[in-house]
Amino acid sequence: MNIQNLVLIIVAVTAETPLPAQTVLKYVPAPVDNPLKGLVPYAGPHANRFPHSLEYQDLPLSVLVKGADEFEWQPLEDILNDISSRRHQAILRIWMEYPGRSEGIPEFLEVGGLKVTEWLNTNTDPFPRQQVRTPDYSDPALRSVLQSFLAAFGRRYDGDPRIGFITAGLLGTWGEWHTYPRTELMADKTVQSEVMTAYEGAFKVTPVLLRYPAGSDAWAYAANHDRRFGYHDDSFAWATLETGRQEDNWFFVPALKAAGTQAVQKWKSFPVGGEIRPELWGQIFDDQPVHPQAQDFAECVRQTHASWLLDTGMFGERQSDARIKNAMAQVRAMGYEFHVEACRIQPDVADLKKASADVSVFIQVRNTGVAPFYYDWAVELGTVHDKQIQQTWPVEGSLLNLLPDSPLRTWTARISKSDLPAPPDALAIRIVNPLPNGMPPRFANEPSPEAPEGWLLLPAR
Repeated sequence: MNIQNLVLIIVAVTAETPLPAQTVLKYVPAPVDNPLKGLVPYAGPHANRFPHSLEYQDLPLSVLVKGADEFEWQPLEDILNDISSRRHQAILRIWMEYPGRSEGIPEFLEVGGLKVTEWLNTNTDPFPRQQVRTPDYSDPALRSVLQSFLAAFGRRYDGDPRIGFITAGLLGTWGEWHTYPRTELMADKTVQSEVMTAYEGAFKVTPVLLRYPAGSDAWAYAANHDRRFGYHDDSFAWATLETGRQEDNWFFVPALKAAGTQAVQKWKSFPVGGEIRPELWGQIFDDQPVHPQAQDFAECVRQTHASWLLDTGMFGERQSDARIKNAMAQVRAMGYEFHVEACRIQPDVADLKKASADVSVFIQVRNTGVAPFYYDWAVELGTVHDKQIQQTWPVEGSLLNLLPDSPLRTWTARISKSDLPAPPDALAIRIVNPLPNGMPPRFANEPSPEAPEGWLLLPAR
């Protein structure tokens, strides 16, 4: 096949111009377990509890850093290979302090004189109070190790298809960038800025998310409103929406607004994730959640544009059918959703060999979700014969910046008839997950049993 004889063009249009003689495709909600969105269990969850495409794993810095410039990557490799073996992608966090665990700080730093404060964390509800070991974040040796680690981490793993997202971690209890109620132990703004700058230099492809939005006048946090990070709300549906009470100004949406317009608009370019508050695990999907502090889940998703949320509840004990049904409906509304709204193939597929000209294909796509897609994954056009893909060609263009409620985007392709060895049964498109065995993104259209998984048949007139 001479690929030069095939021309594929992708064009973003600014108006919803109907295609002449188009076929309109019915909207059908996309699967709950589309890649890079939805509810997230800890790695290695019980099978068949709730559909998902992501798994979360945190790990102590000490298992990866053995010396000032000495790194051991095998523990992380084992995690990533295990998660990807289930066709899923990972969300990672690396920490140094964690209630009830003592192994986070690299041992060689303590041997070298790093000061460590041990204290009883009372901010562990609904779980028991536990001891925490907080390092002196101002220590020069520790700061140097964080810089070298992040540089090496990015060199090895930026753009690794096994990883979906990274939460910044490293600082604070649970790696959540706070040491509440011992706020005096938290890394200062200088150290925070150093870590953020190191992350920005190390990760250009894989999104990194911060716990707290901060503008230039934030009292506890270095400004991040204008940096290349998303955010994760780890008290989702508990401390997300505005309440009007001054004491709740740390909640996620008011914190976003306080950080300024750039922070509020971050979701358009950088992802928002988080964790459903443990007190609400499972019950947040009841018709009427019983906890008095529960906030409206759908409204939380709408205002934050959240793509993914950690939730142990739906993956632990088996949930009721009603709770699962409600969760499926709510989770579908998270993140992106791509609907092929119309297409036109000229001439009809069955007449390809008889055509005196090349075949033109026009496809119009809309994002019916609440957030964009944050990776530049490829789109392919393929020919289908006997329910198998015969040939594929890359489509020039990008899924990036296809925002909800934006105008239809038109993908246009022309195929040279000389490149087709036999008349195909149909043409189809798909979005390619770069994880070789990864779950393919599926469109919000009728499934196509006549084509392989992830491929959407394009009906001829």
